[in-house]
Amino acid sequence: MGLWGVPPEMIRPTALSMNVLVAAIGTYKHVRAGNFTPRLFWPIALTSIPFAFLGGRLILPENVYRSVVGVVLLYTAVRLWRSTSQQKAEPSPNTAVLPWWTAVAAGGAIGLLSGLVGIGGGTFLGPFLLLAGWANTRQTMSITAAFVLVNSLAGLAGNLTTINALPAQIPVWLVVVGIGGWLGAELGSKKLNPMTLRRLLAFVLFLAGARMLLTLIS
Repeated sequence: MGLWGVPPEMIRPTALSMNVLVAAIGTYKHVRAGNFTPRLFWPIALTSIPFAFLGGRLILPENVYRSVVGVVLLYTAVRLWRSTSQQKAEPSPNTAVLPWWTAVAAGGAIGLLSGLVGIGGGTFLGPFLLLAGWANTRQTMSITAAFVLVNSLAGLAGNLTTINALPAQIPVWLVVVGIGGWLGAELGSKKLNPMTLRRLLAFVLFLAGARMLLTLIS
């Protein structure tokens, strides 16, 4: 949207609206597939929701917004890609209880950042869970989908208190991302190899981060 000239104040609510739809589809698919683990989700989600609402109310200058998001995405992409070359096999599903205060702090920080930049938080939470070893790939995808859903709703609610309208094209965008989200959730919840999923995520993050930073010099 940044490349298409959509103003930053419109990017956040539009992205969050699309996140809600796609994340709802993904959550449904992963719950049906048995990948969702509530005890891994709630400690992180409980603090992320109010902080996502708070972040959604804040407005960053455009250059700061693009710089922060671009750098975070590139760093996360590199870390995630390196983890696929270092790890030889997909770990078993995590059955341990998360460190409570660490999970709460991570949820708050990711929630604030997700509301601030308007990307739902999954971009940050997914790599964090994988790199911390708190969940395997399919668990991570299921937790991330639910996390994006609740944080996008909270961030959108906060952001809508500061704006009055959304782009007229948003119904078309919702249809397109809904179809893509359904297909992606079907493949991700059941069929694609976990290491392939990690590499795809790293590639998408790198591409998004690079494009965001390139808009600063174009």
